[in-house]
Amino acid sequence: MAIMPGFLMSVINTIIPKYVTAVTFLNNKSLGITVNSAMKNKLKLGVTLLGLGAAVQTASLQAASLQETIATAIASHPEVHAAKNQVLSREQEVRQAKSGYLPTLDVAAGIGREWTRSPGTGQNKIRLTREEASVSASQLVFDGFATRSEVRRQKARQSSAEHSVKTTAEAIALRAAEVYLAVLTQAELMSLAEASLREHKSIHDQMVLRNESGVGSRADLDQIAARLALAEGNVVVAQANLLDSITNFYRVTGVMPEVAELTQPKLSGDLPASLEAAVEQAIEVHPTLGTANADVRATVAQYEASESPFWPDVRVEVDRAWNEDIDGVRGDNEDQVVALRMRYNLYRGGGDRARRKQTSYLIEEAKDVRNNTRRQVIEGIRLSWSAFQSINAQMPYLKKHVNAASSTKEAYVKQFNIGRRTLLDLLNTENEVVDSKRSLIRAQADEILAEYRVYNSMGLLLPKLGVAQ
Repeated sequence: MAIMPGFLMSVINTIIPKYVTAVTFLNNKSLGITVNSAMKNKLKLGVTLLGLGAAVQTASLQAASLQETIATAIASHPEVHAAKNQVLSREQEVRQAKSGYLPTLDVAAGIGREWTRSPGTGQNKIRLTREEASVSASQLVFDGFATRSEVRRQKARQSSAEHSVKTTAEAIALRAAEVYLAVLTQAELMSLAEASLREHKSIHDQMVLRNESGVGSRADLDQIAARLALAEGNVVVAQANLLDSITNFYRVTGVMPEVAELTQPKLSGDLPASLEAAVEQAIEVHPTLGTANADVRATVAQYEASESPFWPDVRVEVDRAWNEDIDGVRGDNEDQVVALRMRYNLYRGGGDRARRKQTSYLIEEAKDVRNNTRRQVIEGIRLSWSAFQSINAQMPYLKKHVNAASSTKEAYVKQFNIGRRTLLDLLNTENEVVDSKRSLIRAQADEILAEYRVYNSMGLLLPKLGVAQ
């Protein structure tokens, strides 16, 4: 069912002031924050409506999997379209270069007054209306390999642009994976914050009953009231973070996510056996290196083209002219010429030699850029590999932390109920459980993203995810 923009904006305008008020109280560290259930529902609705308000009448994302999200992002992202248009532009430049192999045909016509005095007119001044019409054709025979070299250069530039499309698509894919995982992570963190809030409310209700029965102390009631207010504020912050992640999702993919429909991706477990193998694959297939190598080929072809002025230019030329009243002579004047003509430049101020030296330096520059790109690719794969190994090694300890903290909490709850633990002990272990789960949630997303970064550093993220380029 479509939502009318006016109605949507009125709902947003109702929610925003209350949302901002709650965040403002939190930033001021007020312990008097209370967010009732109605306000919570409005804040949840605000997360969705504020995201929709950023792009009213924008379609929601129907895709649920990461692969479908990446495909959607690549198909719609302006950077990818710009790179594709550059390829199409380079393709036309190749066609322009190939046109040098084909004949040229020119037609000319003119009419005007001519004044002539020559021996042919007996030194008399003759004024006539001059009329001209001509057709000329020219076919290249030899131009010092200039056309061949230009075709090679433009083909290399087209290849460079094609590799750039792959590089751009890989970058967009990684960014899409990042925002996809961010939405899932923030949604989990919000659920965790809400669960913590429910736990604090349960303890608060228990302490109220104890206080009313005379068993509990006022200090304990104040303590849980303060922690409850903090838990309320944490829910507001979690909702704000989820809203930010949804906004970032839209920025990358161009569509709004249905958070409940997103599915948690898993590790592929298909990384190369060693860092050396990963580096070798990256050097072989990375599109950025493909771009750099194509640029080197383009400069080599440019150098070859710069040598063409040192060769003669040979063409077959056909000229046919129909003139009237030419050079003071009344009547028709027609001629036709078919000739093989050679033109050879003897001196052009040293410009051709300077051009050749310039292009030789451009070759070295392109090689230096390629070598630097190779270093960057190796650096990227090594850093990505190290990051993945590090987070992968942390995972068992983070899981142990969650299990141990949860077991401790269960024991503390039992001991608190029989008076062997204080309320502060119980609240502290509750916070430790929440912190350990929060760290684990973030680490799980970071581990998946780290694996994707390894594939991206190899230039193989899209093939590994099974997304068509």
